[in-house]
Amino acid sequence: MRVLFIHQNFPGQFKHLAPALAQRGHDCMALTLRVKEPVTWKGVRILPYGVQRSSGQGVHPWLADTETKVIRGEACYRAARALRDKGYVPDLIVAHPGWGEAMFLRDVWPQARIGLYCEIYHLSDQDHLGFDPEFMPQLDEAERLRIRLKNLNNLVHLPLCDMGLSPTRFQADTFPPAFRDRISVIHDGIDTDHLAPNPAARLILPDGQTLTREDEVITFVNRNLEPYRGYHVFMRALPALLARRPGAQVLIVGGDEVSYGAKPPKGQTWKQIFIDEVRGQIPDADWARVHFLGRIPYDRFVTLLQVSRVHVYLTYPFVLSWSLFEAMSVGAAIVASDTGPVREAIRDGETGFLVDFFDGQALLDQTCALLDNPERRARFGQAARAHVRDGYDLKRICLPQQLGWIDRLAAASPGSVSD
Repeated sequence: MRVLFIHQNFPGQFKHLAPALAQRGHDCMALTLRVKEPVTWKGVRILPYGVQRSSGQGVHPWLADTETKVIRGEACYRAARALRDKGYVPDLIVAHPGWGEAMFLRDVWPQARIGLYCEIYHLSDQDHLGFDPEFMPQLDEAERLRIRLKNLNNLVHLPLCDMGLSPTRFQADTFPPAFRDRISVIHDGIDTDHLAPNPAARLILPDGQTLTREDEVITFVNRNLEPYRGYHVFMRALPALLARRPGAQVLIVGGDEVSYGAKPPKGQTWKQIFIDEVRGQIPDADWARVHFLGRIPYDRFVTLLQVSRVHVYLTYPFVLSWSLFEAMSVGAAIVASDTGPVREAIRDGETGFLVDFFDGQALLDQTCALLDNPERRARFGQAARAHVRDGYDLKRICLPQQLGWIDRLAAASPGSVSD
């Protein structure tokens, strides 16, 4: 069977599924912007495609996002057509539609079955768009219209979709009811054999200091340090946290860019904005115990989680981060925001503590309560790891389910182009 993967940053969410299919003997190929030259990775042939034009001037701001996706969709379409002209015909197309690439592929290969990774449908109600008034102070009707138009990409892709795949129920349920029966909820999977507790873990910081399980380590991890992931809430709780925990070392992982949501004022970063907000409240001796590590290699990230006594995870009602499940898998004690996606992963008082996203005092109190109670920390960590192994384990649960999804997709009847 020929399987074509489409992902701007391949392998992305297909990093386990694509190699597993290749290992089964299927002919797997991927189209992506990530590489410049053809390469083979774990049995998957990866081909680049190039974007030949940039966004135009004077495009209505509500349509700028859509134009970018159409440009990518056209580029991927032309690369696909070139493959077709050489005789390549996939049986299955498995695509992440988030950047627009797959929107015209039914026109190239009408008989292919198309499976889409359904990551998020943008909702404009108060609980989603208006969740954090500080960064959306003027939530008016026009802003709701802009967000609604962000879904044009979803609305072009969904009629082409024979089957969908979503990693959590929260994410699947953001999609319109008419499409939900096509979406299977199967997580990307956590390698719990690799992401396991390690009492001997040692993390060497850039200043040469070594941290182990004997140290009081608090961790906070984002892809980028920004409000969508609660960075501002964590930073505002930091002065009191350092004062109450004079022996704690605080490790903060994340870049300076914006992955989601509002951009900072021009020339600034959210990271520095909130450092500047709280720095005057923190004595130099306490500030020396705060370590901004930026983005770090994965093996170092795993070690960081393994030495963590309390891991803090905050998020708007949005896509759930892999890092939460990874922290749970290594047995970290979790304090997390009581928001929709997190409630699917954390049972309050059993596998972690949940606190109101905006309640910095509750975040502080629950973090300190765990730091003061080794038995509860151990119980939470063990329960969290058991929960991940029982529901999200890569090899035993998620990858077999993904492969089953592929088998069902292969047996499906292909849809048609919808005008």
